[in-house]
Amino acid sequence: MSNTITVRLDPELARWLEETAARTGVSQGKIIRDQLELARAKAKTRSFMRLAGATKGPRNLSTRKGFSES
Repeated sequence: MSNTITVRLDPELARWLEETAARTGVSQGKIIRDQLELARAKAKTRSFMRLAGATKGPRNLSTRKGFSES
């Protein structure tokens, strides 16, 4: 690994990380790296979200012509 970062965790999250590492036999760093990889993979599958709010038109679609209020 070539990059080192420091992360401050609240006591509850630090305790969870320590207990999980001890229980599974996986290092705390590996758990964090795995979770970052998972977050990155999920971000790729939601690329359509960059378009959210980018459409032009009435703010309330019920005001467009031809919409029946009954």
